[in-house]
Formats: sequence, structure tokens, C-alpha cells
Amino acid sequence: MNEFHDPSQDEKQEENSNYESHNPIETKQKNNPWSIWLSGITGGITVAIIGFLLLFTGFIPLHTPEQTEEDLQTDSTDHQLIQTTTGDDGVSEEVLSNVSGAVVGVANIQATDLWSDAGESGQGSGVIYKIENDRAFVVTNHHVIEGANEVEVILQDEERVEAQLHGSDDLTDLAVLSIDAEHASTVAEFGSSSDLTVGQSAIAIGNPLGTEFAGTVTKGIISGLDRSLEVDLSNDGTADWVVDVIQTDAAINPGNSGGALINSSGEVIGINSMKIALGTVEGIGFAIPIDEAEPVIEQLETEGSVTRPFMGISAIDFSSVPPQHIDQTLNLDPNEITSGIVVAEVQPDSSAADAGLAVYDVITDIDGEPIHDMMDLRQYLYSETEVGETITITYYRDGAQEQTDVTLEGE
Repeated sequence: MNEFHDPSQDEKQEENSNYESHNPIETKQKNNPWSIWLSGITGGITVAIIGFLLLFTGFIPLHTPEQTEEDLQTDSTDHQLIQTTTGDDGVSEEVLSNVSGAVVGVANIQATDLWSDAGESGQGSGVIYKIENDRAFVVTNHHVIEGANEVEVILQDEERVEAQLHGSDDLTDLAVLSIDAEHASTVAEFGSSSDLTVGQSAIAIGNPLGTEFAGTVTKGIISGLDRSLEVDLSNDGTADWVVDVIQTDAAINPGNSGGALINSSGEVIGINSMKIALGTVEGIGFAIPIDEAEPVIEQLETEGSVTRPFMGISAIDFSSVPPQHIDQTLNLDPNEITSGIVVAEVQPDSSAADAGLAVYDVITDIDGEPIHDMMDLRQYLYSETEVGETITITYYRDGAQEQTDVTLEGE
């Protein structure tokens, strides 16, 4: 996440155990019958004032007994048990405790230069989803471990253990780690995100702001399904990819990235990934649907990367080409051709080279589907095609429209 201070404790005030015996209204009621009527009015006004202040300010102007120091323990185990208490959503304390036990911290360790010792550059969360042989496998976000020289998993007792990175994928923002199985005893169960409905309960579990609040549980609902968000992977101000996410109002804060979003059965339905961090926005967080995450997790675990269809070209958006080059270099009428991608490089011995594509070709369609920019190209190739499939490309060369077939390779 691409995006908070400790709560303070007030000194506990001494309560007055003799409140009733010091009530002047009670004393006067014995001698004055009008006081009964007046006390009723007074009591009604008092209740009305309190209700008004509670409704419109959120505060009751009366002393409320503070929690004891024991109630406010921040020990990771006790903190987890306090937060797993549930209301009327049908989630048992035992279920939440089990899932919380599978959520760990993930620390990104980096060296800033060759002469510096490696230090922690950030923390996120992760979910233990499988124990196999002598390894426990953890899914987290790509952006949590991006650029790391080392990765550590932080257990609930705050012990840190070295993690092995099996693979990471920036497009889906997922990564898979593993640790020695002796450090894991609980595994989270994957559910399904295909049958979710707007309004059903959603519970986020993670480590917001780091290990101090490890195992934090926040409750909300599914606020939206099939949300599409544009992301800028190259940080150049241009969207490179569109991700499909689950929207929730369960609190997701920095450090929650990579944690679990679960349903009322305690099943993982999403991997928490990002939120909208604006002062004017509250309660808009997003998670990667588990149905989309599972095949990626499997590939990262077994192969180290995700294999996707590849043509063998590098290209730029047609909209970024200066007008004089559209006319003089590409030999196109800018009023006739307004979008597409311009081939900047064709890799030798690639499918694109075999199909005859060349530098300065302007691709406008694939299989009859308009390609307006590079994001359209990625979306079509990665979502609509498979490795080994043959596609038909429509392109312009020197002002003339042509077509060619390209058999997709795997990258």
C-alpha cells in the first residue's frame, strides 16, 4: 500500500461509591410533592440533552470508567483475543483466532548502497496458506517485498525468521515466500470470491503500522465487486495495467498489505492490497479476489514467475507521438488515425519478427478488437489469449493498412 499514532491512556479517575446518598433531588422529594413533577421534567431534559449531544457530536459529556491497564494490554496474543470478539455476523472467536494465527508480518530488508548495512525499509503482512514437507508457504503483495535484498517473516511472538522468495508478479501484486515449517502451526483456508455479494460481512486481518498492532482485526462489508483500478507500475504518470479488485470498508491501513480479507466462515476471499489515501476519503480499501490470486500463487510457488502470452515487440502509445512524426515518419493522417501503438522494437527470432512486423508499424486492432494503447494490448493478450494461440493483427505501414498472423510465445 502504496498507502497514526499510538493511542494514549488517560489516568483512571476515582469513582464516587456514595453517589446516591449525595443526591439532593432524592432528599427534597420526601418533603415537596412538586419536586417529583419537577424531577421528572429535569430528568427528561437531561436525557434529551445527552441524546442530542450523542447524536450530533458522538460524545457523551459524562465520565465513563476507563479500561484498566490489564484490559489495554498490547501483548500480541492477548491483543489478538480481544480483537477476535465478534458481534452478530456469525464468526466465532475460535475461527478468527485460527485465521489470525496464519497471518504474519513481512519485513523488507534493503541495503541503500554497497557500503551500508542492510536495514528494514518497510513492513507488510502475509498469509500462511500451506504447509508442505518442511516448508510453510506465505502469500503477500509484490509491493511489500519489491527491491528487497532479504525478506523476513515476523511471527506472532515477534520472532523474525528468514524467508525464501519463490516468486513475485508486479501485474497482480502478488508474491510467494516460504519459511521453515517448524515456525508455522496454522494455515488459512482459501474460500471463493466468485459468489460474493455486496453488503455481506468482510473482515480484514493484518499488521497495520507494523508489529505493534499485529493481528489487528477490522470488520466491514463488501462495498463493491468487479472494481477496475488503473495502476502505474513504472511510476511514469501513465497507467500500465488495470486490476480487478474487491472493494471493502473494513479498515485497511499501511502494513495491512498482503493480509487476509475473510468471509463470515473464516475463509480467505481476498488479499488486501491497497486503499484510497485521501483526506476526503474514508473506508475505501481494495483486495485482490482470491479466485484470481490462486492460479498466480500456484505459478509463483512452483515456477517463480507467471507465464503470459508475448508477441516479441516493444511499443509506445500512438498518442505520445509528436504530430510532425505522425505525418513525416509514420506517413499517417492524424485526423484519420487517432489511437493505437507504434512498434519501437522487434525482437530477433520472435513471433512478431516471423510475422513480418517492423519498427514504426502502427497496430490498431487484434482479432477485430480495437487497441488504443499499451494497456489495451496487455489487457487483451493477458486476459483473452493463451500461449500458443494465433492472433490476427491489423496495422498501418507507410499509410497503408495491412494484416498478419502472430503465434503467441510465452514470457
